[in-house]
Amino acid sequence: MGYKEVYESWKSDPEGYWMEQADAIDWDRKPSKALNEVGDSLYEWFADGLTNTCWNAVDRHVEAGRGGQVAIIHDSPITGTLHKITYGDLRNRVARLAGALRAKGIEKGDRVIIYMPMVPEALEAMLACARLGAIHSVVFGGFAANELAVRIDDAKPKAIIAASCGLEPGRVVHYKPLVDGAIEQATHKPDFCVIFQREEEVAKLIEGRDVDWHGFQYGVEPADCVPVEGNHPAYILYTSGTTGAPKGVIRHTGGHLVALNWSMKNIYNVDPGDTFWAASDVGWVVGHSYICYAPLIHGNTTIVFEGKPVGTPDAGTFWRVISDHKVRSFFTAPTAFRAVKRDDPKGEFLEKYDLSCLRAIYLAGERADPDTIEWAMNVTGKPVYDHWWQTETGWTIAGMPAGIEELPVKIGSPSVPMPGYDVQILDEAGHQMKPGELGAIAIKLPLPPGTLPTLWNAEDRFRKSYLSHFPGYYETGDAGMIDEDGYLYIMARTDDVINVAGHRLSTGGMEEVLAAHPDVAECAVIGVADPLKGQLPMGFVCLTKGVNRPHEDITRECVKLVRDKIGPVAAFKLCAVVDRLPKTRSGKILRATMVKIADSETFKPPATIDDPAILDEIKLALQGMGYAKG
Repeated sequence: MGYKEVYESWKSDPEGYWMEQADAIDWDRKPSKALNEVGDSLYEWFADGLTNTCWNAVDRHVEAGRGGQVAIIHDSPITGTLHKITYGDLRNRVARLAGALRAKGIEKGDRVIIYMPMVPEALEAMLACARLGAIHSVVFGGFAANELAVRIDDAKPKAIIAASCGLEPGRVVHYKPLVDGAIEQATHKPDFCVIFQREEEVAKLIEGRDVDWHGFQYGVEPADCVPVEGNHPAYILYTSGTTGAPKGVIRHTGGHLVALNWSMKNIYNVDPGDTFWAASDVGWVVGHSYICYAPLIHGNTTIVFEGKPVGTPDAGTFWRVISDHKVRSFFTAPTAFRAVKRDDPKGEFLEKYDLSCLRAIYLAGERADPDTIEWAMNVTGKPVYDHWWQTETGWTIAGMPAGIEELPVKIGSPSVPMPGYDVQILDEAGHQMKPGELGAIAIKLPLPPGTLPTLWNAEDRFRKSYLSHFPGYYETGDAGMIDEDGYLYIMARTDDVINVAGHRLSTGGMEEVLAAHPDVAECAVIGVADPLKGQLPMGFVCLTKGVNRPHEDITRECVKLVRDKIGPVAAFKLCAVVDRLPKTRSGKILRATMVKIADSETFKPPATIDDPAILDEIKLALQGMGYAKG
């Protein structure tokens, strides 16, 4: 069956389709039906089934005689170490950790916060919680103490599992003082903390509250898997809300297992036993879905990589890891490739490595500009697939169904909707737009298995954030269009569509034009307030290594490019060369913060910011263009 047939077979019988996919999962009690309407536009999948995530991710592969297969490869260029853990080892390690947590009172429904760097123990902690039916909430390691405190107060964990430190190139990030500070600030206090001591920094334990990772597991009875209902929350993952209070996205166990297992073959085109690598962090949704859960549920080997695309030690590190570990499918963020391209524009490092094992590269996390995609395709000779999804959905909304059928790639589009997603483009009033017209991207309810059923303890906020604007639809917050072939184009976040003298223009479209300039390595376009036209676009460009032409020549060429490609209607006249762009640690450019600085509004640097000093550099560039006067 090709993509069209598969999509149609889902559309004609959605529940039958997902019931069939659920057969690939081990159930203690099979669900009696696929979908439950909870009422008032809320839905649950496989609610009355009984299953366990850890059993499906670990034990069943051992029982099937594959205990000797490597489950996790930990590759850390920062520490210079390589460690492989088989499925058999993993089962023993996770069962022992779960037994130790159970001995200290952790049971089904309890929350546990995990605050760890990119080490296998982070995955073991997640799986140990899942084994007991405890609900984990992974907080990105190194997140500020007050941000961790806010999450402690919202999730009310019985325990926190943390490492003594995280490692960045050239520095140690002290995790333990951040944990201590967060617990001090939080109203809710956990019963105990488990600290994984790393050689690079041994943390001071607080008597009576903190236990040592290895010490507290000594002599305990390993725990068996606890079956949980299909609608039991597997985890809470906080996504930074615009209002400051984080939104706790919930993932239900049954749908999570079914959807993630389905995605590994149909989207990423890997078979059990193949090595799959998602270069992300366990603190983000990609790390949950595609470093920890999906590869293990599907019986793949997953890579936990502690390093950076450049600087650990060089711009060839991605190619080394792919070649060393025979990676079949590789998933990363466009920003990582832009960093590699900036350091090695000709892709010379590739000559040292054999990438014959690699089938395709997948990009997600932010818009993949055509320039980056073309560069990656040219230097690697591999297909590069952009795909689009959100923390909220947990897996692909629109992508390339490479395991079903390799459709033609249209650069600039994440391709087509996956089964389960009825994607539509709506105008402000909720009417469907014609092919090629820009509007709000919405998904007809119900959302498929594996997506968020609601927010943790915040049903009203869930409705307000996602359901109220377009009744009967989930609002994605992105703007875009669908072409006559059914390919989706994501043009911008809805708030990145700017209104220039009554013309709705996408800042993403302008970024595409700027990125095509030969000297530009990376760029961002924002909309700034203008008394005459309402808003004006403003561009920021970072240059490729080795470019030393006068900046005014480059900005003049950039302005002309946008004028030529988009037209004078864009009114694009403001452009500055900057050293770097302000980003979150997952690589998203902080456009909204840049807008506030430009418009001289008060702002609070987001907790996820990688380096706050960049904001001062942006402010200087803005002042050079006559903005940020406040």
